Amino acid sequence: MPKKTVRDVDVAGKRVLVRVDFNVPLKDGHVSDDTRIRASLPTIDYLRERGCRVILMSHLGRPKDGPDPAFSLDPVAARLGQLLGVPVRKVNELTGPGVESAVGSMAPGEVLLLENSRFDPREKKNDPSLVAELARLGDLYVNDAFSAAHRAHATTAGLAAVLPSCAGFQMEKELEALDSLLTAPRRPFVVVLGGAKVTDKIKVIARFLDLADQLLIGGAMSLTLLKASGVSVGASKVEEEGLVVAREALAKAGISNCDLVLPRDFIVADAFAEGAATQVAAADAIPDGWMGLDIGPRTATDFASRIGGAGEVFWNGPMGVFEMPPFAGGTRSVAEAMAASTGITVVGGGDSVAAVNKFGLADKIDHISMGGGAALEFIEGAALPGVVELPDKEPV
Repeated sequence: MPKKTVRDVDVAGKRVLVRVDFNVPLKDGHVSDDTRIRASLPTIDYLRERGCRVILMSHLGRPKDGPDPAFSLDPVAARLGQLLGVPVRKVNELTGPGVESAVGSMAPGEVLLLENSRFDPREKKNDPSLVAELARLGDLYVNDAFSAAHRAHATTAGLAAVLPSCAGFQMEKELEALDSLLTAPRRPFVVVLGGAKVTDKIKVIARFLDLADQLLIGGAMSLTLLKASGVSVGASKVEEEGLVVAREALAKAGISNCDLVLPRDFIVADAFAEGAATQVAAADAIPDGWMGLDIGPRTATDFASRIGGAGEVFWNGPMGVFEMPPFAGGTRSVAEAMAASTGITVVGGGDSVAAVNKFGLADKIDHISMGGGAALEFIEGAALPGVVELPDKEPV
């Protein structure tokens, strides 16, 4: 059932608490990738245009022992102000008299950013006392942070349970794109999965073996699957504890209508280093002492061809160690094939999003999911606390 959004609520003139995802990378005190901030702009603009006082909440990183200047949202406020073209006031606390005073002095259309929600240990515990303190600040709660929706925290699930609530536009986009992917994908439906661990994605693999027409697997987990099938993979990094579930996945693929496609060849190296010696090796002939660090040219061509012929494609996870230029070719090939595809293209997961940004192809992808872990849990069929608590849209 679709969730109620800000369009379905009378927001005019209200104090609106908005959970956004400003968990962005910082470098030298500045935001180095503002993709997630830009994703929040449609909701913020919509509320400002209707005279709302917009109070933003987000986490940033994983501070360990309370407030940590390295994880302050000050650089985020500065960048958000630039993108909005208006000043964004930032307070140094999440709750308290100072915050309540700042909210009380807001004019219609103004934007206030609260400090990193994870500076308060009650956030991750979904502590009722924190929820109550935050709820006093607003008349309405909007969740626009799909990427944090799999966490039952005070700012993701707690507030939705005590205030009138709805979804923002980014949350709506995420839910619509992923729900369509799972319920009515265009055929042929091709899924590309990469990354390191089979155990992290075994439930996703199982789900897509039921849903997809072709499942293309690269990255380190493809080497685990190859070893599980009896192939020698040289000195490649293999998830030994994942071999059992890898065999289960291969067995499921054997009786599935989905074509599970593993790499035919790899770029192999004699060390895990950018300057290592490299060569191309067949998937079943990786030399002893060498390790696969990227899919090879034959595999890249094969994957690109399958992506090109798809009605819809979902991609999560890199094909190799794309941070090192010698091992970026496979990931670039997949990204370029996604960008050139005439089918619907959906990219999910931090590394995949980083790749399409790195290669300058983000504007050619139909939907880029901000939520890696949340997207995978949604695909697995898990109930996301930050989504479950939002009210369903009323039937027309």
